[in-house]
Amino acid sequence: MNEKLLKPYNPKETEARIYKQWEESGYFNPDKLPERHKEAFSMVLPPPNVTGILHMGSALMLAVQDIIIRFERMRGKKTLWIPGTDHASIATETRFIKEKKISKRDFTEKRDEFVELVNDYALSNQKVIIEQMRTMGASLDWSRAAYTLDNERKTAVTEAFIKMYESELIYMGKGKIVNWDVKGQTVVSDDEIEYESVKTPLYTFRYSKDFPLPISSTRPETKVGDTAVAVHPDDERYRQFIGKTFKINFVDTELNIKIIADPSVEPDFGTGALGVTPAHSKIDEDIASRHNLESVQIIDELGRMNEKAGSLKGKKILEAREIVVQYLKDNSLLEKEEVVDQNKPKAQRSGGIIEELPKRHQFFVNVNKPIKERGGKTLKELMRESVTSGKIKILPERFEKIYLNWIDNLRDWSISRQIWYGHQLPVWYKYPAPTDDSTDFFKVSKIKPEGSGWKQFEDTLDTWFSSGLWSFSTLGWPEKTEDFKNYHPTNVLETAYDILFFWVARMILMSQFLIGDVPFRTVYLHGLVRDEKNRKISKSLGNNIDPAEMIKQFGADAMRMAMVIGTSPGNDSKISTDKFKAYKHFANKIWNVSRFVLTNSEEIDYSNKVTLSTEDREYVEEFEKIIDDITDDMDNFKFYMAAEKLYHYFWHSFADIIIEKSKEKIWNGTAEEKASAQWTIFHILERSLRALHPFMPFVTEEIWSMVPIKNKKMIIVESWANKKYDHKI
Repeated sequence: MNEKLLKPYNPKETEARIYKQWEESGYFNPDKLPERHKEAFSMVLPPPNVTGILHMGSALMLAVQDIIIRFERMRGKKTLWIPGTDHASIATETRFIKEKKISKRDFTEKRDEFVELVNDYALSNQKVIIEQMRTMGASLDWSRAAYTLDNERKTAVTEAFIKMYESELIYMGKGKIVNWDVKGQTVVSDDEIEYESVKTPLYTFRYSKDFPLPISSTRPETKVGDTAVAVHPDDERYRQFIGKTFKINFVDTELNIKIIADPSVEPDFGTGALGVTPAHSKIDEDIASRHNLESVQIIDELGRMNEKAGSLKGKKILEAREIVVQYLKDNSLLEKEEVVDQNKPKAQRSGGIIEELPKRHQFFVNVNKPIKERGGKTLKELMRESVTSGKIKILPERFEKIYLNWIDNLRDWSISRQIWYGHQLPVWYKYPAPTDDSTDFFKVSKIKPEGSGWKQFEDTLDTWFSSGLWSFSTLGWPEKTEDFKNYHPTNVLETAYDILFFWVARMILMSQFLIGDVPFRTVYLHGLVRDEKNRKISKSLGNNIDPAEMIKQFGADAMRMAMVIGTSPGNDSKISTDKFKAYKHFANKIWNVSRFVLTNSEEIDYSNKVTLSTEDREYVEEFEKIIDDITDDMDNFKFYMAAEKLYHYFWHSFADIIIEKSKEKIWNGTAEEKASAQWTIFHILERSLRALHPFMPFVTEEIWSMVPIKNKKMIIVESWANKKYDHKI
């Protein structure tokens, strides 16, 4: 008997050694798999942000994806799982500034020095993250590791930008309204905004005593930038005023307010009259474009009122609001004041206030322009068609409707960021830049244009632009490499449902335009990880659970099982140290049962099937039905069900019943009864180890090394557990 089995199972002494053996075997690399592995199967790892260590959501992601890849590898697939990390431009720069307590103002003339410091910080975090992935047992092909800011990805990003610009999908907005993060001093996308529910006053008032329409607003300070009041064309109350213009002095600011009719106005909402502020509302911007209205910016990028705001110039927003409200009261213009619920927008990363305001020289992706190379379809149509055609299946299915609804409401994608760490725009401009809205002063190019006076735009790209290329930039694109030919589209994308729009949708957008195909076949969405009280796990709540610490205490196998069991696709799951502890006990149970089986079946030749007793034959048939059932669960991405069935069968049927009954037969039965019992428990153990391997790879690999089977390989490349993949009997 192997002396290892005489000792209790110790994951600390086992896991690092086993992982090293896997790496040295080369089996993480599809090019080095045994001959039977032929059909390609590929996944890309959603690259963790290099802003710090992995969290519980990352642990769940790694566990589920490694289960998928190990299962497919055992089924004889030529599996490729590409690892990588994301430079996460805005998140990393923001975190670096906060942790190091520095200001970018100190690097005004030293941008390169600042970027180098951030990069050193990012790569330091990257090393920790990669080591954590290894401790989880992730069987990633490290020879193909990628980084969203490495040279290969820079080449891909530049190529993508230029191709999209040449197809007129990327354009420079002429003072187009953006989401401006006042604290972070950068543009952010719609999906990078969080909304906080607050109680706020809603004011109903008139601009002046002789103005015929009352309007309502929670931000009366912005009304000094109004150029119109919009009403519904069929609203009888206001029809007589449509087309008229009123000259008004409002808070010492001269306004020309035109009454316009627009079908977007809801007559039953508020007063049915909407004050239109074209420079500080995307909705109002759309209305203004339909009616050719003037746009007057009255809030600057520091969140203060500017010179166009008259006597409010230089005031902070809240201060200006107080002044305007007092003005309304003093002039008997305030008709009503009430408290309402409002969703206040904040920047996801910095927590700063979001102001909608116009910003010149910003770049956008046009999602509504017909694309000649794609049969005249728009990006929105291509993104929608990818799912409605069935080329991409989203699990669980309810997220398909959510995805399609988001596509229907998708606006042009703002891709410029006033961040230094990231992919700098491949755009050059004549210095000094013109102050008007002309766009003939810049060139898009991989290299600096010939001639004097050219400077590169300092803005960087939205981090989701580079990660949107991830499914194929990691396979060598824009070159048509063998990896690209063999492994794209990838088979499965597994990720959290909260980045369905951030990332999944943008990968579909990029792949459809640049390649003309979908980036993956199936999207499997997991939920958020919560504590036992159903609270989101976070440092601020004091309920943070460090995956690395849990692995130290309970082992990676226990961590993986605890993360998967009870976690159905698309639903949030609960986790606690008690759950990790429970599956550590399960790892010990597997070890102890294996010790008994291997100790009591040393003399049998497993390759020679014996005549089984009726009872033992029933045990084997029952087990094989369960394995078939589990295989079906695995095929249908029901990993939580497969894991739970394995757990209950191994502990409550195999250990508690079959093993216990076998003892009497082995120790006191006839030769035939003993042989039957020995073969049965060996067979069930051997197949159980294979079935458990995707979920608990370390303990199963360690035990497998002691299983006396002829011509065996490491369990990582052994065949799957059911008869279809049988190479033993």
